Amino acid sequence: MKNSHINYVEFKAKDLERTKQFYQNAFGWTFTDYGPTYIAFDNSGLEGGFEQADDPVVNGALVVLYHENLSQIQQRIEDEGGIISKPIFSFPGGSRFHFKDPTGNELAVWSDK
Repeated sequence: MKNSHINYVEFKAKDLERTKQFYQNAFGWTFTDYGPTYIAFDNSGLEGGFEQADDPVVNGALVVLYHENLSQIQQRIEDEGGIISKPIFSFPGGSRFHFKDPTGNELAVWSDK
């Protein structure tokens, strides 16, 4: 993995089982379940996942960058005018945070370190 490269894309979904069935049958994607609210996919050209969404899905994609040092890249983002929208949190396999760029686009950065 390379620092600051797009590594993952995350979508919102109201019905994870139906979503999984659709992408498996239509495109041959494979899935790994991570509890009742998250499924990861591969065999799609780019790794990603679907997170359970209770609210209506408006913009269902979250682009996730990779960086081995979350504190360092978070500081760089803030120095350049980015706003941290979700502080660093842990999940199975690593940690991440979300930020908004100066025009309001939300992205995330994750690390397995």
